[in-house]
Amino acid sequence: MTESTSANAPATDAERRVGLIVVSHSRALALAAVTLAGEMLHGRPLTIEVAAGLDDTTFGTDAVSIMQAIERADSPAGVVVLMDLGSAVLSAELALDLLQDSSIRDRVTLSPAPLVEGLIVAAVAAAGGASREEVAAEARNAVMGKAAHLSTPEPGVAPEPEDQAQAAIVGVFPVANPHGLHARPAARLVSEVRALDASVQLRNLTTGAGPVPAASLSRVATLTALHGHEVEVRATGPQAQEAVEHVLALAKRRFDEPPEQVSAPPAPPRPTPSRSGPLAASPGIAVGPVRRLAAEPVDPALHPAGEPAQEWRRVLASVAAVRREIEHVRVLTERELGPDQASIFDAHLSLLTDTELLGDVKARIRPGTGAVAAWAGSLAEVERQWAELPDPYLRERAADVRAVGEQVLQALTGQPARRMTGEGVLVASDLTPAETAGLDLALVTGVVLAQGSPTSHAAILARARDIPVVVAAGPEVLGIPEGRTILLDGATGALHLDPAPELIEEYQSRAAEAAEQRVRQVALADHPAVSRDGTRILVAANLGSVSDARAALAAGADGAGLVRTEFLFLDRTAAPDINEQQDQYDSIAEAMEGRRITLRTLDVGGDKPLPYLPMPPEANPFLGQRGIRLSLRNRDLLRDQMAAICHTARHSPTSIMLPMVSTPDELIEARQVLVEAAGSSGLPAGLHIGTMIEVPSAALKIEALLPYVDFVSIGTNDLTQYTLAAERGNGAVAALSDALDPGVLRLIDHVCRAASGRVDVAVCGEAASDELAIPILVGLGVRELSVSPPAVARVKAAIRQLDVEHCASLAGQALTLPGATDVRKLVLATMAETQGDAESGTRTGSGVATG
Repeated sequence: MTESTSANAPATDAERRVGLIVVSHSRALALAAVTLAGEMLHGRPLTIEVAAGLDDTTFGTDAVSIMQAIERADSPAGVVVLMDLGSAVLSAELALDLLQDSSIRDRVTLSPAPLVEGLIVAAVAAAGGASREEVAAEARNAVMGKAAHLSTPEPGVAPEPEDQAQAAIVGVFPVANPHGLHARPAARLVSEVRALDASVQLRNLTTGAGPVPAASLSRVATLTALHGHEVEVRATGPQAQEAVEHVLALAKRRFDEPPEQVSAPPAPPRPTPSRSGPLAASPGIAVGPVRRLAAEPVDPALHPAGEPAQEWRRVLASVAAVRREIEHVRVLTERELGPDQASIFDAHLSLLTDTELLGDVKARIRPGTGAVAAWAGSLAEVERQWAELPDPYLRERAADVRAVGEQVLQALTGQPARRMTGEGVLVASDLTPAETAGLDLALVTGVVLAQGSPTSHAAILARARDIPVVVAAGPEVLGIPEGRTILLDGATGALHLDPAPELIEEYQSRAAEAAEQRVRQVALADHPAVSRDGTRILVAANLGSVSDARAALAAGADGAGLVRTEFLFLDRTAAPDINEQQDQYDSIAEAMEGRRITLRTLDVGGDKPLPYLPMPPEANPFLGQRGIRLSLRNRDLLRDQMAAICHTARHSPTSIMLPMVSTPDELIEARQVLVEAAGSSGLPAGLHIGTMIEVPSAALKIEALLPYVDFVSIGTNDLTQYTLAAERGNGAVAALSDALDPGVLRLIDHVCRAASGRVDVAVCGEAASDELAIPILVGLGVRELSVSPPAVARVKAAIRQLDVEHCASLAGQALTLPGATDVRKLVLATMAETQGDAESGTRTGSGVATG
């Protein structure tokens, strides 16, 4: 975005002076800096253009916006461009290349001065009539006074020569991400490194690959840094130490990869290992005519080369246009599906600012290759390198390169993006994330992909948009003529070509019944969930933001059974103060309109550390300082959070919940901190105090914990992995991590029996929304289920079909079974008997059947 700022004086006065451009990732920062500089001008005329942020709230820089700002500010006196950090410099350099008029380019100086100090002195100098060279020199020298004041050498110590080569700072980190440094974590690494004034190289110590520049996504991918590999980070430059420390901190928290991506993709039904053929990727039934995405392939030979400088500017303009398009899709995706799904596009944006990639394109253009051929050649080489990586998950990320390449080629040639040829089932080789996010829901009834997998970005986005998808259907599906009828079941992977009328009728009946059922569920979502025999079960929502709270209210949630307060503490350099926490907690309470909210105190640890809570490395952070253990070691932080919670509790129904409790002493100490935080006013009258049951020891000695709490909430995710010694993030043992294992159920049973008649028992883990687990949990004595907002209506509907006495009998049988699979079979059989549907949910399919 750009903004012109000048004193209200005749334009001719301003034109005689050097113009200034402020390039910043933050629009708010740029405008504030301009306002500050304006205070020093005392009404003297000066043109200052702001090219900052991608919009009023989105951080980023855009070469086209900078180019346009330069053109507006240009005058015979010239222009000085001041930039904040990292990719702002790259964007400014690209903007110069985009300028069509070389005479303007000759009148532009890119200043290495610090933004705020440089802008202030540059503005004063320019307003005073200084030349472009003088303005740039004043900006460069802006911090000399500050530096001299703060850098007095110690007696007898000679200052170090400025040109002395700096020693490299070196660190090593193990790759903790299950799929290694694939596109998303690598994109986060690249974006963070680009923001620092340092040259950073990475080397895979395990394989010997590298070194490669850490600021290049295309090169980082070639390291093939898989889970468990040791990677060396080596940095030089003014911020070398900060760069290494920052990369090591990022690696420790798995480069902030979303939890469901770190552990496992949002799960479609997992096929058995021996299965081949189509795979279920997004549940749902679709039937209709085969449709395609229509787009003509780009032939570089049909696009002859022009003058090299002009061809290079065409590439930059197309790259900038695609960046804006992807940023737009990213914003819409975040708004519709959330930040985790939107982060899929970060790798695409990183590729579009990859200096190694763009440098290769420019090198191809220099001897006379056209823009289209140069871009296609460079991207083909990067895609080839990624496709040859040994890890199959990393190889799959070559699709990101192909997606970006196709978008830029479309921009270069003016060729429209691929669009569906009509309403029906889309059959394609693969889809890019942008194409998936942009699918017209009025046209697409389902998707069949010849390639891909349930872990692909296209599948993830399709699941989030409720589009039925089958992947890995094989190249034969691409030969199906358009218009032929195809039927797919995205829950089982079944495909039927030209299905018999009776089969279509059967599936359509199932689909219609499911749709009608969903409509009925949503219509009754605001009503209480009461079982057939009159037992009320609260269905609350798990929240992580104010927007989640609004969604929960709209979904009919009875309250907020879990508010993950970590959203306030992550991705920042200092903890939020009491006032900020109060504002956020109050906003969540207001959004829930009087329904009780349960605020869990900070639940972080060695697996997701905070920069302002330094912790020593832990061999197994899941068994280290986590949750209440860490909070009690940082009592001031805990006291502030509890004070903010007490503030909210004085005017809204509020509960406080302590995570990772394993001993009564932890509860006692935490309650003491709570009393201190409440101050002279005392504990709010309506404040409830509870604990999560996530550790087997807490479940086994629940009687010792009950005197100190008003409720307990069972976190089945952690309780399951600790009970079965099976980390959910470890694919090799993920199948063991099932909350319906009788060992876990016996712990839940023990908690419910001890708590009966004393305190309420809730479940806030994934099992709470598992329709096969709900009857067992209710039968054991759980009386509140906290689930994601979209699941509220479905869970309430499931409860209304239950008879609690029958559930208790079912749960008793489940406790005697050997494994989770047996429990699930028991529940399925009981549901089939009760509903008279012997086939409920048990169908499977493979291959493309003709009928």
